[in-house]
Amino acid sequence: MMQKFQRLGSAMFVPVLFFAFAGTVIGLATLFNDPLIVGDLATEGTLWSNIWYVLEEGAWTIFNQMPLLFAMGIPVTLADKARGRAVMETIVIFLTYNYFIQAMLTVAPNFFGVDITQEVGGTSGLAFVSGIKTLDMNILGAIFVSAIAVWLHNRYFDTELPEFLGIFQGSAFVVIVGFVVMLPMAFLTAWIWPGIQGLFASLQNFMSTSGNIGVWLYIFLEKILLPTGLHHFIYGPFQYGDAVISGGTYASWLEGLETFSRSSAPLIDLFPEGGFALQGNSNIFGLPAAALAMYTTAKKENKRTVAGLLIPATLTAVIAGITEPLEFTYIFVSPILFAVKAMIDATMATTMYIFGVTGTFGGGLLEFLSLNWIPLFNNHGGVFIRQIIIGLIFFFIYYFIFKFLIEKLDINTPGRGDQEVRLFMKEDVKEKQQDEGATASSEAPAANDKEGLARQYIQFLGGDENIEHLTNCATRLRVQVKDPEAVASDADFRQLGAAGVVRNNRALQVIVGTSVQNLKENIDEVLT
Repeated sequence: MMQKFQRLGSAMFVPVLFFAFAGTVIGLATLFNDPLIVGDLATEGTLWSNIWYVLEEGAWTIFNQMPLLFAMGIPVTLADKARGRAVMETIVIFLTYNYFIQAMLTVAPNFFGVDITQEVGGTSGLAFVSGIKTLDMNILGAIFVSAIAVWLHNRYFDTELPEFLGIFQGSAFVVIVGFVVMLPMAFLTAWIWPGIQGLFASLQNFMSTSGNIGVWLYIFLEKILLPTGLHHFIYGPFQYGDAVISGGTYASWLEGLETFSRSSAPLIDLFPEGGFALQGNSNIFGLPAAALAMYTTAKKENKRTVAGLLIPATLTAVIAGITEPLEFTYIFVSPILFAVKAMIDATMATTMYIFGVTGTFGGGLLEFLSLNWIPLFNNHGGVFIRQIIIGLIFFFIYYFIFKFLIEKLDINTPGRGDQEVRLFMKEDVKEKQQDEGATASSEAPAANDKEGLARQYIQFLGGDENIEHLTNCATRLRVQVKDPEAVASDADFRQLGAAGVVRNNRALQVIVGTSVQNLKENIDEVLT
């Protein structure tokens, strides 16, 4: 069951990959169309204003079509075969489901207790999904329906029908079965979901007013569940769903960014839900301090090498918000260190929230600047100054706690033990192979030999017959194998450039880095 949740969690991450670029464009459009910054250029109707308006509208595509994107993302990852057809089938089934709901609410509004003639949004509980007026389920409905559609695809795509019915085989048959299945599903949704919407409204009110305890638990769970892959289920409903505010904290913040930038009211009053989007503060203030603690506790003769490993990984975390190279080092060498970090992360975010810090701080410095500090500093600079001061204080808290634990518990962080623990890079692997004169059978393929690298990964995973499921998230290749004993050692995977392997019986997570998506596609091509 855990493996299935991990696969679903990684599937949910596929649409999220588009959010950073779209959000940055919206932030820049807000910034460069603010009269407080560009003056008369921002006057409505000017060429400058119109250009940024067009760019901003294009960027909103991602957020306006989130249910559709999540419906497409699930089959891309979870379909066992013919994934392109699975995406097409899922979209047809998802749209059919919403058309069914629209029709049922139209013909029997009294039975379902929903007035479909209301305007969408607000407290109506209605939304447009690809032009269909239906119940507002945001990404939750898309994930639920697409998961069913993928199950139907995996089960019925290869069904053989009598020759005279051959035209209905394959994708057509999956959609036919989906049509039948969605009819009762739409009825149950129209009957049950309005009540659930009422519960969500209560939850939203509770979470937005529960304050510090809710923020602390949210940040802690989001951080501590990272190695399991289940952290997607924590931040997803809050940032991109309706758990705390309609449409999620990310899209809601972007939508209100221009209004916030022109208001002098306290930012915490304008957007209290932003307490559930503060996890990125640990990327800016926590990880550099933890890396410094690892550097200062390394052996003197290893400090230069350790610095060469930690500086690029730290810059990646600070600038882009990619934290796995550092965070998984803690997991590998000391789960206790990782758990302590999660608690400090939650405490720092909660402290900032207590002092009025709010916004969307889920990533790295680029997001901090473009979506928060620059467009809002004129009226809310004091909030961000407090954020930086608190962050610097916690920098030293991180550093001294990490340094104390590493030395007290003699944790084998990079450069401390007799056998060096490292953040392996492809360049390191090549150099090691040249020095050791590795044989052809054990050499890692050249970086530009994509097919060769994919075949080597397949071999190390026990061969194509040993691979049951293969997917990926932002930096990890997630694999379910039949026989874990047939999988190569961590050292073998490191020869290919991986940072390490997390093993949980038949479920593996190979830490590849940001190139994992291309690697996964290359492996798929070889396996096809």
